[in-house]
Amino acid sequence: MKSSLIKKAAIGSVIYAIAAIGIILYLSAGKVVTISNVAQDEVQNTKVLQEASDLHLLTFAIGESNTSYLRIPLPEGCKAEDIVIENHYMDQELCVLIANNDEGFYEENMISGNRDMVEQGNYEVSEDGIKLNFQLSGIFEYRTILENNDLYISFLSPREMYDRIIVIDPACGGSNTGYEADGLLEKNINLQIAKMLKEKLDKTDIKAYYTRIDDVNPEEEDRVRLANETKADMYIRIQVNSDEDSSVYGLLAVYNGNYFIPGFGSVELADVLEREVTTSVKGRALGLSEAQAQDYVLRHITIPAAAIKVGCITNDQEAGLLEREEYCDRIAAGIYNAVMRIYEENL
Repeated sequence: MKSSLIKKAAIGSVIYAIAAIGIILYLSAGKVVTISNVAQDEVQNTKVLQEASDLHLLTFAIGESNTSYLRIPLPEGCKAEDIVIENHYMDQELCVLIANNDEGFYEENMISGNRDMVEQGNYEVSEDGIKLNFQLSGIFEYRTILENNDLYISFLSPREMYDRIIVIDPACGGSNTGYEADGLLEKNINLQIAKMLKEKLDKTDIKAYYTRIDDVNPEEEDRVRLANETKADMYIRIQVNSDEDSSVYGLLAVYNGNYFIPGFGSVELADVLEREVTTSVKGRALGLSEAQAQDYVLRHITIPAAAIKVGCITNDQEAGLLEREEYCDRIAAGIYNAVMRIYEENL
């Protein structure tokens, strides 16, 4: 009898403990808000650098690396919709914009938690609110949790977040206009095709990183770093061709011959690119070419890498086609088809 009572008491204790834990988890879940509608695409940092007096250094607590999160205190009453996060991955910078312009808040409140991936931080105050700028030690993705007026950010490698990754590089940009013909600039053609390709890739589960989405000109070393650090499945450079003989026209694919990659490599990538884009535009293929010394980016990338030169700007007929939006969209469709075919058949 006594044994039976002990058993019943033990079972009752277990049930009570489980119920209590369930209640705690339920209540805790109500306090945690994951910020899911933040900008994880490249947001090109085109703003003019402000005077040093407008930037204030953030203060970090020391010796709190025993957690996986960086903790950012927030002004009272701050909600998820008051926060915008921008991943400037080409600049290795994460920006957190908070719709509150309490200028003294971050003078009194420190950033704490794990800052292993953060080299330094500063903030600036404007009409839009407080903008926190974190300079990172590499290219990272992130996850966020908002709880009790604290924003927690954990940094992850791209491979921890995504199974399929590619890098798209519209060549030239900014003061580097590339080839020109009768007012037609290569940098604009490359960017237009990349934006059209982005619209198509955004509908898939492929994570595409872009070296630029605006009229800027990233350093060649930064383009290489993006491809290598993300450990992407492939790197595709979009370019326009030129020839002293104005009668020459067609599409050319250039591949990185510096690194032998067994299975699917740069030659295979270039071949599929040329075939699919040529088919999409119903054009002429000029074949494959190995990258030369001047092709710095292609020669220094250690993943499958190729450039598709989408036409000769020095040929009047082909230049006329490259001016047309519909033709550029067909080029983008060809690159998209190449990417999908590679994933289906090779990766």
